[in-house]
Formats: sequence, structure tokens, C-alpha cells
Amino acid sequence: MLTRRHFVLSSAALFSAPLAGTAWAAPTSDRSKWSRWDAQITPANYDPATSNPWGFHPRFLPQRVEANSGLRPGDIHVDAVARYLYHIGDDGTAMRYGVAIARGNLYEPGTYTIRRKAKWPTWTPTAAMIERDPQLYAQHADGMNAGPNNPLGSRAFYLYDGNRDTYLRIHGSPSPRSIGGRASSGCVRMVMVHINGLYDQVATGSTAYLYPPESNATARS
Repeated sequence: MLTRRHFVLSSAALFSAPLAGTAWAAPTSDRSKWSRWDAQITPANYDPATSNPWGFHPRFLPQRVEANSGLRPGDIHVDAVARYLYHIGDDGTAMRYGVAIARGNLYEPGTYTIRRKAKWPTWTPTAAMIERDPQLYAQHADGMNAGPNNPLGSRAFYLYDGNRDTYLRIHGSPSPRSIGGRASSGCVRMVMVHINGLYDQVATGSTAYLYPPESNATARS
């Protein structure tokens, strides 16, 4: 199997040798810019229930719905059929958001723990992503700084299987028009301003259920 190191070295060989004395620098997230970036990705006169400059179907706008019984408050459920994410409240309701899921067989149903969350995260493609689409991802093998064009967007929830990082994320996306479709390389995408509103409501340690495409929805409007 071709490795991440293979692609990093191959890409370098195609162009030029590294400059002498050049040190690799980890991608960064400049906290001093977070507020400005939040304002940049928030529509003017933003109303979560009605603002839709992205032009997707209105059903994907945030909406409070009645939750099915027996669901634990605080958990997240992703309905891959309807392209909805539900955050379960403690009053028998849930907040529902539109999402995009992974394309093809890259979507990975399962039960995961949110062990970490981050504002304006940095991003590094996995070795599998680089191997699958080197023309897209090899250039970012050393990572990408945070910002409105970063693929993880403004906020991210990191999904773990026990203590193992699955490299699956629920995250904001700089491509909001993908909401409702199958677009990602494995993660669940949200509109950045929508996940900004959800972020503080989700605690680390919460469970995220990613249902297979044939599953039923977990809440009803």
C-alpha cells in the first residue's frame, strides 16, 4: 500500500529539493482571527430558521422537532437517508440540522464518542485520502492552517471508537451548497454558521450515532 510518506516524497521529487535549513511547521489556528472569521461566515441579519443565502432546500435549515422517545439528551443522531443531524434536548425535543454525508462507500455508520471538539480547527488529510485522491490532497500532506477555506470549517467534533481516533468528524464546511448530498471523504458536513450555534450545546463525552442509509429517522417534525 502506498503510504503518506510515499506521496510526500514523490511530490517533492517532482518539483525540487527542500531548501537548506527549512523546517516543517505544524498548521496553526490564529485565535486573534476567530471572531473576524465567525463574522465573515455569518449572513447579514442572520436568522437560523430563515436565512438561506446558500440556496439549498429550506428543509435543511435548523428546526426544533419532537424527538422519538428513549433517546438520551445530549447525544447526536445522523439520519443518512434524510440527511439530518439531530441533537437531543432534555425536554422531549431535538434540534434538527441539514447535513451532507460521505460519497460512495466512504460513509461509515457506527456509534462513536465525541472525545474532542475544536473551534476553527486545522486540518491534515489522512494517508488514505492522499492515496485515493493525490491530485487533491497531496499538496496538503503537511496540513492546512485554520480559516474559512479550511475543509473542517469553523467548528469540529472529533469522533472516537473507544480511545481510537477514527478520523471521522462532524464539522462545518466551506461548501454549504453540498448540504443534502453525498460529498465528503467520510465526515458529516454542516453549514458553518449552523454548527457554530450547535457547538456550545454539545459536551465532550456525548455519543454520536451515524445510521446506515437504510435506517429510519430518529425524530419527527
